[in-house]
Amino acid sequence: MPAAAKTILKLGDYELNVTHPDKLIWPDMNITKLEYIQQLAKLGPYLLPHSQNRYLTTIRYPEGIAGTSFYQKNAPKPTPDFVRTAMDGTINYVVLDSMQTLVWLGSLYSLELHVSCEIIGDPLPDRWILDIDPTLEEEPRIMEAASLVGDLLHSLGLDAVPKTSGATGVQVVMPIERGPTYDELRAFGKFVSEYLTARNPKLFTVERFKKDRGTLIYLDYLQFHPGRTLAAPYTPRARPGAPVSTPLTWEEVARNPSATDFNLLNIEERLRARGDLIARMKPQPLKRVIAGMK
Repeated sequence: MPAAAKTILKLGDYELNVTHPDKLIWPDMNITKLEYIQQLAKLGPYLLPHSQNRYLTTIRYPEGIAGTSFYQKNAPKPTPDFVRTAMDGTINYVVLDSMQTLVWLGSLYSLELHVSCEIIGDPLPDRWILDIDPTLEEEPRIMEAASLVGDLLHSLGLDAVPKTSGATGVQVVMPIERGPTYDELRAFGKFVSEYLTARNPKLFTVERFKKDRGTLIYLDYLQFHPGRTLAAPYTPRARPGAPVSTPLTWEEVARNPSATDFNLLNIEERLRARGDLIARMKPQPLKRVIAGMK
């Protein structure tokens, strides 16, 4: 039987023509384009709360993960009527705030979804994020590094959610009570990063340029700031194993998991059992902690 030329998906009143539904996107996992879109839709209820009202940058892979890729900031054209966009400077970004938009992006081979740190039209952040970025492609100490960040936060009376980036790193995400500015959060991140680097000089660095890091793990407190992006919670990543950026418990971090332990084929079961660990966390009183440090 010949491969299907296209499949039509009904998105409310809109019909989406999915061309080449049988094309393998993750050959190592035997995930086709249509299967990817279906899995993406199942991630939607968990992913969308972290992408709505933020500028979206996608990475598209028209031939699957082994093919050529490109970043896309401007909304693809033609843009369906249900897709919300927002201008920032000269760029007309997609705002990923609906299941229809998510499925449409999947049909365009958008395999990675990166969202802005800032909320559109809101000067105050709703979270603090520290990006733990290994210099080595394979870094066996990455979960140890995340644990040390968690230990320091706990010593300050704060909690956060570590999440795999889906690639090589980990981000520590802290929902916060509204009040601190981005500059105050950057100063707090600088304190955390420099303190941990001073205490663990053979593990951490705050050197921004990769050539100056050696084999050390970079604590990137600068990345969480308006105008920059991070991998959205629950975004797939275009890497072997079809990993998904996944929030973890600190107990799981202590067991030293791998990013590929959480992938498109098993993430649905995990989310049914655990829900969204970030959404479940009570916003933290970071403003009080920052005030006490002055």
